Amino acid sequence: MYEAFSGLINTISTFMYSYLLIILLLAVGLYFTLRTKLIQLRLLGESVRVVGEKSNDRNAVSAFEALMVSTASRVGTGNIVGVASAICIGGYGAVFWMWLIAIVGGATAFVESTLAQIYKKRDPNGGSYGGPSYYIQAALKSRGLGVVFAVALIATYAGGFNMLASFNLITTMKGYAFYQKAMVTIMGREMNLATVIGGAILAILVAVCILGGGKRLVKVTGVLVPVMGVLYILMALVVMVMNLELLPSVLVKIFQSAFDFKAIFSAFAVSAVMQGVKRGLFSNEAGVGSAPNAAAAANVSHPVKQGLVQMLSVFIDTILVCTATAMMCLCSGVAPDISMEDGISYVQASMSSVFGVVGPYFITVAMLLFAFTTLLGNLFYCEGCLNYVAGRTLEKKPMNVFRICAVVAIFLGAQLEFGLVWAIADVLMGIMALINLPVIVILGSTALKALDDYVLQKKAGKNPVFKAASIGLKDQTDFWN
Repeated sequence: MYEAFSGLINTISTFMYSYLLIILLLAVGLYFTLRTKLIQLRLLGESVRVVGEKSNDRNAVSAFEALMVSTASRVGTGNIVGVASAICIGGYGAVFWMWLIAIVGGATAFVESTLAQIYKKRDPNGGSYGGPSYYIQAALKSRGLGVVFAVALIATYAGGFNMLASFNLITTMKGYAFYQKAMVTIMGREMNLATVIGGAILAILVAVCILGGGKRLVKVTGVLVPVMGVLYILMALVVMVMNLELLPSVLVKIFQSAFDFKAIFSAFAVSAVMQGVKRGLFSNEAGVGSAPNAAAAANVSHPVKQGLVQMLSVFIDTILVCTATAMMCLCSGVAPDISMEDGISYVQASMSSVFGVVGPYFITVAMLLFAFTTLLGNLFYCEGCLNYVAGRTLEKKPMNVFRICAVVAIFLGAQLEFGLVWAIADVLMGIMALINLPVIVILGSTALKALDDYVLQKKAGKNPVFKAASIGLKDQTDFWN
């Protein structure tokens, strides 16, 4: 039965990413890139400036804190293991397709997060919350579709993504001697005690944080994410500098392999295109509908500001962190190979070749930080969607029941197999994207009108302040009136 389930999930994943999502992601990304007049580059500097703005309300979530929550979810184990796995399966060209998805996805991320800000709801304490479920209901008048999306998000983040983060972290133990010695047979089934104990410890650590409530999630991720990202990128730069002579040939191979159409069409499921798109989407989540949940919580004077901030998060995730992994591996001199498809084997071999025994330890620490912040950020999204499905703010007891179930999923994820855990995450993420992408195309004109309003105010030398009436939405939003 396990094999049948695994085969079914893999078949669905292959179909989704071969025929549906590749076309839809690129089409929507290119559409918004053109409609926003290349906002990813045109207003990139403005997005950096906006992220530094402070909120006037100390009790509210600032633009920077919202960025950290969304980046905590985006920047995860997939930025290390997922990138390395894509390269081992799809070849050097997978890196190019990850870049492309990030570049066009920046415009998509801007639109969905701007919409989340426009249609955000006011909480009893004066703060805000929202996301795709809320803009679906507010603009399309469909609570049913909003509930479907919310359930899909909960399944994806509390289930698929958190199980995968747990699995990827525990997989780093394979390179250590104790992992090989930890095999035992329990009730006729061979198990590894390292995965059981490691999964349990990780689940307990997450439980300690999440049972403290949402505000603690924001504070913890706000400290860990910047430190984690900077250290990791610095280490990648060290590897590149130490092997600078390899960089030109690596870049040539990336572009040559990206357009090796004979290889692409002969085995599309393992091609650079499919692997790059899947891992790129998993990494930056542009268009999936996750980041808008964090974006809606930010206290800003204009929705476009938070749209720009979330656009920046896509660049941080893929253009910086994913590229750091790719270059760290490819410039190490260790050639990618399908036998290292789990990704972590390739990363650890690359780091060992440059830093000796210290390399794998650094990767383990990086994976721990990436996994931990991902797990916390993911659950922050889920709790907002649970409140939406319930139609009210859930009390502590039912919310803690969900948190305990989420912690159990983290433990179970550590026990799964490579192919199945990745396929589950890909399929669930794909379902979210298939709902959210058509919705933001339908509602895109609202975000574009807000962008025009923002640009006009900037040209007039003002600090943009949004009024819903300025784009024809008077009395149709909780805020901005």
